[in-house]
Amino acid sequence: MQNTTQLSVEKPKAKVSRLRRFGKQWDLQLMVIPALLFIFVFSYIPMYGVLMAFQDYSLFEGFRGSPWVGFKHFEMFFQAPEFWTVIRNTVVISLLKLLIGFPAPIILALMLNEVRGRIFKRAVQTISYLPHFLSWVIVSGFVMSMLSTENGSVNMLLQNLNLIKEPINFLSLPQYFWTILVTTGVWKEIGFASIVYLAAIAGVDPHLHEAAAMDGAGKLRQIFSVTLPSIMPVVIVFLILAIGNLLNAGFEDILLLGSNPVLRDVGDVLDTYVYRVGIQNNRYSYATAAGLFKALLGVLLLIGANYAARRSGNSLW
Repeated sequence: MQNTTQLSVEKPKAKVSRLRRFGKQWDLQLMVIPALLFIFVFSYIPMYGVLMAFQDYSLFEGFRGSPWVGFKHFEMFFQAPEFWTVIRNTVVISLLKLLIGFPAPIILALMLNEVRGRIFKRAVQTISYLPHFLSWVIVSGFVMSMLSTENGSVNMLLQNLNLIKEPINFLSLPQYFWTILVTTGVWKEIGFASIVYLAAIAGVDPHLHEAAAMDGAGKLRQIFSVTLPSIMPVVIVFLILAIGNLLNAGFEDILLLGSNPVLRDVGDVLDTYVYRVGIQNNRYSYATAAGLFKALLGVLLLIGANYAARRSGNSLW
């Protein structure tokens, strides 16, 4: 009886303490409201449009007047000749970006953390951050210029090194597309993505490095025995999010760099397929069905990754 009375007394106290904490942070809570409104307006309200996947949607009839067709558009999508090609391209490009693009900012953050010259360190950080703020239109134009057969810097370099005799049209050959796409994506995002890991490394207790150094550990051993284990919770959380977004192979970069029809067999992913077949041809219900299929797979991947991460003691929920 005594334990139950203690629990009943502690629960109201916990609620009161949370309310008091909320009251003390009222100014900070007000700052969160615009972000919550933004998410609600642009992420939750548009979810009503998912109904189009189960209708023969017409712009003139609207949601109420369009006939319901059940899973018709899903069946059409699964039976489409391009289905397996699109799925293959989406999975392969996403896995390449995950396997190469995910550890790249961690490695950059570890390298920058060992730099002692402040001026050099800040210069490298600034140079690596800048590509993130460039639109894909600018970046794709830059890449096309470098890979051009006429005065392209890459072809000129390879010719000067006697590695090739004639210029190669890289953006017209399917075997080079995945390499160009992944390399460009890593170059664009590696600096900005390393900011979080640099902040996590800065929070590592310096006494741990001193203790490891006293035990005879070199810099490389300190990285693997102290730094990486200390930032592993942050790494796992971002890995879970990356796996949840695994099917987001890209849209703007693939649409701009893979605009050549010759590259469609290796560059057509779910997002570009939805845009090309669904949006451009006014097949809104078909496009919604394909997009909903991708979203459901993303949710399953996120739940699975979070469940697997629980065993390490770090998860989103």
